Amino acid sequence: MTAYAAEPAAGPLGAGALQGVRVLELGQLLAGPYCAQLLADHGADVVKLEDPQHGDVMRQWGRTFEGRSLWWPIVARNKRCVTCDLRTPEGRSIARSLAADVDIVIENFRPGTMERWGLDHETLAAEHPGLIMVRISGYGQTGPYAHRAGYASVGEAMGGLRHLVGEPDRPPGRCGISLGDSLTAMFGALGALSALEHRRRTGRGQVVDASIYESVLAVTESLIPEWVLAGHERTRTGATLPGVAPSNVYPTADGGSVLVAANMDTVFRRLTTAMGRPELADDERFVTHGARGAHAAELDEIVAEWTSARPADVVLAHLEEHGVPAGPIYRAREMLADPHFRARESIVSMADPRFGELPMQGVFPRLSSSPGEVRWLGPELGEHTDEVLTERLGYTPEAVAQLRSAAVI
Repeated sequence: MTAYAAEPAAGPLGAGALQGVRVLELGQLLAGPYCAQLLADHGADVVKLEDPQHGDVMRQWGRTFEGRSLWWPIVARNKRCVTCDLRTPEGRSIARSLAADVDIVIENFRPGTMERWGLDHETLAAEHPGLIMVRISGYGQTGPYAHRAGYASVGEAMGGLRHLVGEPDRPPGRCGISLGDSLTAMFGALGALSALEHRRRTGRGQVVDASIYESVLAVTESLIPEWVLAGHERTRTGATLPGVAPSNVYPTADGGSVLVAANMDTVFRRLTTAMGRPELADDERFVTHGARGAHAAELDEIVAEWTSARPADVVLAHLEEHGVPAGPIYRAREMLADPHFRARESIVSMADPRFGELPMQGVFPRLSSSPGEVRWLGPELGEHTDEVLTERLGYTPEAVAQLRSAAVI
């Protein structure tokens, strides 16, 4: 059995809490790659395998600039990209050799694919008992639906999210981002870090089974017991939550809008003072959280009447003075202009020969002693193939050339 030190050795690729941790990323699209990105952002050495002909489809998806994806540089940042055709015996041999020398393998193929290729955890762990494998799929590795193809949109629907998104008089909507994929990636990364700690104590690796539908289900709060015990079925409520008021988006005099969240008793009293209506805090319709929830429509009209008589910046400044949580509805342009975003470097800009300066979200969460960083953007297809095969696996230049001529890499 391989022994593992309590602290990983310092790696050559940069700082971060996970420096010295080696990760092999298989698969494509978003959930698996984003999981690996989260680890890479905090210093892990991530090697990503891609199909030699086309690479990860994320290289083409999303908005483009001069024919290049603007999503790829982010989801593949801090990774080393190696081309390798896993449909060939030689390609699978490369994957097995790389897996023998990493801490974590991340894959998001349909369940059964890794087994057919001889790259499943049981097979790899026979030689590498400390290996951790994060397996991301639509429905998990077991159960009657495990074999089904699973996309985030379907997982969001079956996990309960889609039924809750949108206006009550319209069909279910969706968020403007791939939330199901991102949630699964985060749970996958959490599972990987938990498994690393377990391995530190036991020396043994394990499988992290992260399904999209369960990752969505995990954030649905008390949806299940509300139905079973109280007979209440949550449904779409637009911009509000039932029983929570005032907490809504309100219009302003300059044609804008602000979000005000003042549903807590003490905060609501501060809001009524800010509006010059302190008597509302003692009005029997609004005196308690439950009462305000029952009269949310009336209360929203009162707040909207006050906000709509003032420009957004005046409303926000006045509410800040009174300690009332409120904020604007931001788009990218407002984020880029906000001094708080700049002060915390929430958005970082990376120099790149393909794009010039490319702005993107920074590394989160922030660690005070070992912060992560964006070291480089998503590489070109096969940019690190020769480097990884020769330095990590000891292939000769001649062997690499033979693999390339056979279209394995």
